[in-house]
Amino acid sequence: MIQPISTTGLIWLNLIAISFSLFVGYFGKQKKRFATLIVLFISLLMSLRYMWWRVSSTLEFPDFLSTVFGMLLLTAEIYSWAVLFIAFFQCLSPLKRESVALPEDQSLWPTVDVFIPTYNEDIEIVRITVYAALGLVWPKDKIKIYILDDGHRESFRQFAIDTGVEYIARETHEHAKAGNLNHALKHSHGDYIAIFDCDHVANQDFLSRTMGFFLQDKNLALVQTPHHFFSPDPFERNLNLHSKIPSEGALFYGIIQDGNDTYNATFFCGSCAVIKRDPLLEIGGIAVETVTEDAHTALKLHRKGYNSAYLRYPLAAGLATETLSSHIGQRIRWARGMIQILRLDCPFLGRGLTFAQRICYFSAMLHYLSSVSRIIFLLAPLAFLFFHSYIIYAPAIMVLLYVFPHLFLSIYVNSLIQGKYRHSFWGEVYETILSFYTLIPTVVALFAPHKGKFNVTAKGGLIQNKFFDYKIASPFFITSLILMIGVITGLYRIFTGPEDEILTVCLSLIWCFYNLLILGICLYVSIEKKQIRSAHRIIMDLDAQCIDNTGEIYNCKVINFSANGLGLLLNKNQKLTNEQLIVKVILNNQGNFYEFPVRQKNRRINQIGVLLDDLSANEWINYISCTFGRPNIWDKWQKELPEDNIPKNMILFIQVAIRGYRALYKHLRNKLDAKILKVFDGRKI
Repeated sequence: MIQPISTTGLIWLNLIAISFSLFVGYFGKQKKRFATLIVLFISLLMSLRYMWWRVSSTLEFPDFLSTVFGMLLLTAEIYSWAVLFIAFFQCLSPLKRESVALPEDQSLWPTVDVFIPTYNEDIEIVRITVYAALGLVWPKDKIKIYILDDGHRESFRQFAIDTGVEYIARETHEHAKAGNLNHALKHSHGDYIAIFDCDHVANQDFLSRTMGFFLQDKNLALVQTPHHFFSPDPFERNLNLHSKIPSEGALFYGIIQDGNDTYNATFFCGSCAVIKRDPLLEIGGIAVETVTEDAHTALKLHRKGYNSAYLRYPLAAGLATETLSSHIGQRIRWARGMIQILRLDCPFLGRGLTFAQRICYFSAMLHYLSSVSRIIFLLAPLAFLFFHSYIIYAPAIMVLLYVFPHLFLSIYVNSLIQGKYRHSFWGEVYETILSFYTLIPTVVALFAPHKGKFNVTAKGGLIQNKFFDYKIASPFFITSLILMIGVITGLYRIFTGPEDEILTVCLSLIWCFYNLLILGICLYVSIEKKQIRSAHRIIMDLDAQCIDNTGEIYNCKVINFSANGLGLLLNKNQKLTNEQLIVKVILNNQGNFYEFPVRQKNRRINQIGVLLDDLSANEWINYISCTFGRPNIWDKWQKELPEDNIPKNMILFIQVAIRGYRALYKHLRNKLDAKILKVFDGRKI
């Protein structure tokens, strides 16, 4: 066993490395990039030291079972270390580009086609997106809006006629969304294609903030902006953590895409993007070989030598997945598609990509292979507790002295780099939930890349009653039970086993408890909260005016809005009688004032809720432009994301996990009580 430093020396080395890193991280806030580089360097040294110790000093396994379990763990650790290292490479230096101004002469502005593909979504969802597109600031003779209806619905065709937008429906439906877009390419002629999923509502200034890049760089083929969601995702809603922690997708759109942009490797994400027509036609249109047509299209463009750009400001917003099951279904498609690309168009093979571009694409594909390592990490401590297998063949104290600084500094440097977009510990929850469901699809895609089909992600659904999704939660529940048995076994061995194994048992128990915390949160997310709002309410702070049925005008504030109404707050000194009802609201958008008929729904002191009342198409366009499409409306989201605080997040992590087990106990008890009542219904006991 190689041990160049004594145990005491290792303790001192770890204390110095951790203390110095904390000192630099805390007092280097004024020069955060430089401080982060120093901490990153120390973290990499500690991780390299750990990995070298693992491969050089801990693989002398005493028996076959220990060898099998030990090599599985080592493989998972090497994979995780590789992912960590590549993530540092991607995220260390985000480009943070700003918009490029368009020329004042609008005759130099190019023509743009706006594509809104739809399949089976409700027309009320698509309607808002179309109205937002009609409100885009762009010369009217240089823009055309297309509804691409793969559902071939008469109501959509009539809506297109009523609003003056183009309607395209194809007879066949091969290649799903990609085929729909490619079909529309043949029936349109704009220089550029702006693509929005049918629930993504664009800001008025979307084109004016993205198109300047193309005029500056003639070799630019793609500009991508973030996918922002005004409704909470299943994690935020079911855990009641909306705005308290970053959303599951915030890391990718907040920093990874910006990091990719540094290396000219921005991914096309299928929506909220603009693509130049000629390069797109050169590669044969939107890619159809895989179920993640967006990322594959970007890869093909980059292979042809075209440039890409990422503007990190959210310029459109849409609906998040409503339920955990639909969220998992969406991620399964992404996972399958990225592995298909790995097999069919591997970024490390073929010409056209820079080394950095190859790394960025490979990183995305590697991420979706995490299911195997995540499950290994969940079950690894049971190898010693159940089978007495030494998966790390070294004294427990040495394991602690090498593992702890590696893990702690990895968490700390990730907090410095990603803290505003991914809080500590929560990434493991997201990965664990998906790991049980992406494992088989990714393995199948790895060996049979042509299998699998495109699945549309349902949006805009309602959840009438709170319920526990037992089907989705079953792998979390079973794994939790196994770990609990492991804990009982470990506690028994502490009191009955050899004294020289107590520390090893304790380390295994700590590992089990941590995994149980992760699974407790997974179980909690599986309890679907009620969602009965057809139109999500968005917080706002906007000066406005309202008019009552007597014609009197009041100054007020818009405190929230939705697709069908507004929340208003009158000044404290303004009082309305019961007979006075608000019938109109006046909103200001960049110096332009718009009046909207409304119907008062409720009133509580000075707070009034109103519903929009029979708006014309033009009034709808103006309303969406004043609310969902208002310039900079979503910028506040980025500014208000809380910074990571490791101790606070650890406490929150534990609290939410405990709530999860309490909620599980409550649901199981209620289910058992219901069965008992059913059995004894009508009988005397």
